[in-house]
Amino acid sequence: MVYVCPFFSENTKYFIDALSRMPEVDMGIISQDPPDRLDHHLQGRLKAFYRIDDCLDTAQLTHAAAELTRVFGPIHRLLGPSEHIQVQIAEAREALGIEGMDPETTRNFRDKDRMKNLWRRAGVPCARSRAVTKPEEAWELIEKVGYPVCVKPLDGAATQSTFRVEDDHTLSEVLRASGPTEQRPLQVEEWVTGSEHSFETVTINGRHVWHSLTHYIPGPLDAMQNPWIQYQVLLPREVDDAEFDDVREAGRAALDALGIDTGLTHMEWFRKDDGTVAIGEVAARPPGVSVMPLINRAHDIDFFTGWCRLMIHHEFEPPRERKYAAGCAFLRGLGAGRVVAVHGLEKVKHDLGDLLTDLREPRVGEPKGLSYEGEGWLIVRHPETEVVRDALNYVVSNVRVELAY
Repeated sequence: MVYVCPFFSENTKYFIDALSRMPEVDMGIISQDPPDRLDHHLQGRLKAFYRIDDCLDTAQLTHAAAELTRVFGPIHRLLGPSEHIQVQIAEAREALGIEGMDPETTRNFRDKDRMKNLWRRAGVPCARSRAVTKPEEAWELIEKVGYPVCVKPLDGAATQSTFRVEDDHTLSEVLRASGPTEQRPLQVEEWVTGSEHSFETVTINGRHVWHSLTHYIPGPLDAMQNPWIQYQVLLPREVDDAEFDDVREAGRAALDALGIDTGLTHMEWFRKDDGTVAIGEVAARPPGVSVMPLINRAHDIDFFTGWCRLMIHHEFEPPRERKYAAGCAFLRGLGAGRVVAVHGLEKVKHDLGDLLTDLREPRVGEPKGLSYEGEGWLIVRHPETEVVRDALNYVVSNVRVELAY
């Protein structure tokens, strides 16, 4: 089993740890990072390692996998949870005859215009949008949907290079700076107003066998545009309640339209102001923003190992029940520079007591985080969803990360 990861991020190491502990797996890694950036105990579990310059280069990735095959024998699975390298991994799999999602299906998940067109044909509720290759196409869409609109790369992820545009002047500036072309189009779509959520699904051989969902507080783009917000993710206990019937139906229809066979998917969806559902986009990989640890805490399971077994053996044992609601509050400093102090955290830890299950404290001296996840986070859980919601609000109201140069 070969795991592809451009860099050894904190989240990536959870997957490496889970995969490398599976007794039936000989594990190799292809990465841009050198192996000495892994913890020693993880290095010692690896069967093979191959370093390349660019994981976004299919030729380099295929060559690395072919060399590992030559030395160690056939690769049974070539995997990687990073959103940006899914197509390259699929192309390498196809070139070497390795089982897994094919490139055409993978592009259904990466190309947002292609995704939305498939959904519209299948009757899946989603925003009106257009792939823009020249400025006049953007203006044509504006005439139909008005402002605001969302402008982002066709293969974007995690709000990167994503903008809310509210007027002609701003749209002109974004189009001028981005310069959309046939080779590099932009996705322009109507701005959906309402609350934002995620929907996670485990699918085996085309059959959807398990799901979860979360509430974003607020939406990720709102958090990025308002640096004072300390972002929250709430995983409710009532995941099977009737209020989510429409989400489950629309979410599964959206996955069927894209052709998912086996995998874990992470979908973003909206509860619009009028109460209806709109599907935003979906990725064929594990979720970020601490959703995996939240699922662990809600069910008392190891979901990282569960993903590994799903992808390697096409097996998944759904948790019998959701024992708890769980939530994550991201500790995010206002301003710029490095962390110089963290205020209120010790009292919050004391007051939360047994509600607190996980904590990554902001470290004095570390630089400002580049995303809405900030410089640290903590996870709480309780059998009642409202208790978790109140605890998250208490955290973000009382913890302040101080930054300075």
